[in-house]
Amino acid sequence: MFTNTYLPTVGGVSESVQRLKRQLQAAGHRVLVVAPRLAGQPEHEDDVVRVAAVQHFNGSDFSLPVPIAGQLFEAIEAFEPDIVHSHHPFLLGDTAARAAETYGLPLVFTHHTLYEHYTHYVPGDSPRMQRFAIALATQYTWLCDRVIAPSESIRQLLVQREANPEIEVVPSGVDTARFARGDGQAVRGEFAIADEACVFGHTGRLAREKNLPFLTEAVCTALVEQPQAHFLVVGDGFAVDEMRRIAQAHAVEKRVHFTGELHGQTLIDAYHAMDVFAFASHSETQGMVIVEAMAAGLPVVAIRAPGVTEVLHDGRNGRLLEDDDVEEMAAVLLRLCKPVCREPMSQWARCMAVDYDEQRCAERCLTLYRGVIAQGGPFTHADDGGWDRVRSRLEAEWQMLRYRGRLLRQLVQEEWQQERPDWWPGASRDDADRPPQE
Repeated sequence: MFTNTYLPTVGGVSESVQRLKRQLQAAGHRVLVVAPRLAGQPEHEDDVVRVAAVQHFNGSDFSLPVPIAGQLFEAIEAFEPDIVHSHHPFLLGDTAARAAETYGLPLVFTHHTLYEHYTHYVPGDSPRMQRFAIALATQYTWLCDRVIAPSESIRQLLVQREANPEIEVVPSGVDTARFARGDGQAVRGEFAIADEACVFGHTGRLAREKNLPFLTEAVCTALVEQPQAHFLVVGDGFAVDEMRRIAQAHAVEKRVHFTGELHGQTLIDAYHAMDVFAFASHSETQGMVIVEAMAAGLPVVAIRAPGVTEVLHDGRNGRLLEDDDVEEMAAVLLRLCKPVCREPMSQWARCMAVDYDEQRCAERCLTLYRGVIAQGGPFTHADDGGWDRVRSRLEAEWQMLRYRGRLLRQLVQEEWQQERPDWWPGASRDDADRPPQE
């Protein structure tokens, strides 16, 4: 598995890879993770290969891996994989594609992220950069033997974008049994929150793409109306200062509590200190924290977005709102302060979370692996030597050049459409006036 984010980074992709790896290993399979070298990483990792990386790229929570091919390929050859699973369409995702082509192995890609929502981390952010991000991920799918969509809405989005049609929906799993057991009293006690107080909660990276200013406005509006309520925010990131300013503007800052990053049982206990989970991100492909909250028995209030609609059923395990309407979200949160309103939703939340148990999801992924391997046949370059090995690596580089060429062509066509929509496609102009097709 190749991933640009991994321990100790907190986030959906990092958690997904860790959980899938853990479940596959528990079932008796061998897994090797290729990930960036990060400050604070575990000292001993027998099943992880770390590559050099630039930390906190452009002021973000992310790293920029810089793999050294020779050392990395030695580790891959020693491991002797049956399949390569990429979790990103760039950086180590490119390396995954090269490795798969070099050794004649099937390549699987999970489309975890709507990358167009993350272009603000790149210098020169613009609509053009967003189109580039979409094209990058879409064209990458054509290097792969199978594409995993974490939700049906993402599968449909990939089909609309004319990605590789070999797509299967396999959600990222959550240890639902573990998240169901927690004690929120210690967390409430730490922040002097009374047992009878209603607590709205949120967990995750506190980053710009998570729509947190809107969420904070809505929750703080509810806090003004309900003087006994509190807001518990679990996570860290660059949005903290703005969230604090919004709380101060509403004069409720003493009832807005930031825990920082939490892990393990402490994180689970924080969920159990909450009564209602609030979520407003538009950039999710699944929304794993929603499933975690459901497993802890929390009704969820969220904004309709890809990846959220499959998990949240309006009126059953929470409320699914159509727009970023501060007053509407505040009113819904206030209604769920009443135990009689939220308890039926809490029961449904626990029941529906079971469908996303990480063991079930890992079994589905394993079935996909087996099918892809069976289709590929027994051929592999893994035992090649000398010139054959050099040739296979040259073929891998040629494959990557073809991929970049398709990406460039798509971008040229999209730019042409933006600037001269009346000329594309099928306009009555001389073909020589049109951009090249190849």
